[in-house]
Amino acid sequence: MKLLSIFLILPLFLSLTSCGKPDPTTITDQLDIQSCFITAGDAHTVAIQVDKNLLATGRKDEKQCDVTNWKNVAAVSAGTAHTVGLTSAGKVQSAGWNTYGQCDTDSWNGVAAISAGGAHTVGLLSDGTVVAVGSDVYEQRKVTDWSNIIAIAAGNAHTVGLFADGTAVATGWNKYNQCDVSTWTDIIAIAAGGAHTLGLKSDGTVVAVGLSDENQCAVQEWQDITAITCGGGHSIGIKSDRTVVAVGRNVEGQCDVTDWQDIVAIAAGNAHTVGLKSDGTAVAAGINNFGQCEVADWQDLAHK
Repeated sequence: MKLLSIFLILPLFLSLTSCGKPDPTTITDQLDIQSCFITAGDAHTVAIQVDKNLLATGRKDEKQCDVTNWKNVAAVSAGTAHTVGLTSAGKVQSAGWNTYGQCDTDSWNGVAAISAGGAHTVGLLSDGTVVAVGSDVYEQRKVTDWSNIIAIAAGNAHTVGLFADGTAVATGWNKYNQCDVSTWTDIIAIAAGGAHTLGLKSDGTVVAVGLSDENQCAVQEWQDITAITCGGGHSIGIKSDRTVVAVGRNVEGQCDVTDWQDIVAIAAGNAHTVGLKSDGTAVAAGINNFGQCEVADWQDLAHK
């Protein structure tokens, strides 16, 4: 299995989820909480139900699935081995691996969006500024001077922010130019993966930078895309007809999603992909060595 490793104890990549897209014209001091109903970590999957309780499956060795007692969760994000939940009151709960303090989010208030990276966690405040905890080996937490941000994405060891004017900014690990987003324009959503970054443009096309050894950045021909996500070495997009496109590593079957229908949200882990359907059920593809794809019996999932 071909993997990149930037931490001795972090051999795998994380996920990012397609969450509710912010309006690029949003006034940042009135930024609403951005819902994110399903997420995939390195080897675990978490989803929010209609009653705002959570379901979790997959690897549990770091207690990253100990989230079923959380209440009133509006958004959830999974990192390599930790899970972060945002309540409707703008508070953040965390569970799982905390060696670098990536779960030290209890003091955060007024949070509008969250994103869990490999070993760091990022929060977007309602005033358009950004906070971060966890590993800072590559300055992936160098976000305290950002402002007018309307969306965030945490990759394995880099962080990306979307400005209200549709441009982007990034910090952190940049060996493969995954942070080279400064020339992007007209962006309405962002996603950060293991070592690549995606941007969704308002015309439904997608731009990409970073490592593409598995063709995970081969998104130039995508059209009519409404949501994007990155995994460890693959990229996924939802089309306007609610079908799904995928490129990148597929050794574990994580890109076997082209027959999916009626998908309203997606999440990509290191080597698995999860889709949320409009009827509140879920589908999954890819590696299932820890049960991270065992979502077939999930029902009543929140999706709007």
